[in-house]
Amino acid sequence: MAIVKVTESNFEQEVLQAEGKVLVDFWAVWCGPCQMLSPIVDEVAAEAGNVKVGKVNVDEEPALAAKFGVMSIPTLLVFENGKVVKQSTGYIEKDEVMALIQ
Repeated sequence: MAIVKVTESNFEQEVLQAEGKVLVDFWAVWCGPCQMLSPIVDEVAAEAGNVKVGKVNVDEEPALAAKFGVMSIPTLLVFENGKVVKQSTGYIEKDEVMALIQ
């Protein structure tokens, strides 16, 4: 499944109103651990066909990061029915990302 660039203007439609689970990666260009996690999130998006994946650039969307209390990046949030059901902060391995979305 393609990765969606999530912004304040499309957040409700792409994440809150989405059917099933949505994995949202909060990241920034200057963040080393984010750059390490990004290809893993890309792989998960390709392999986990039942999960929608979005990315939020915290420098471009600071209000979204603040709304969900994202203080450190990378932060992964898993949404289901418009609510955060799981969360992970910092770099994690692929198997841990897969476990998050199960």
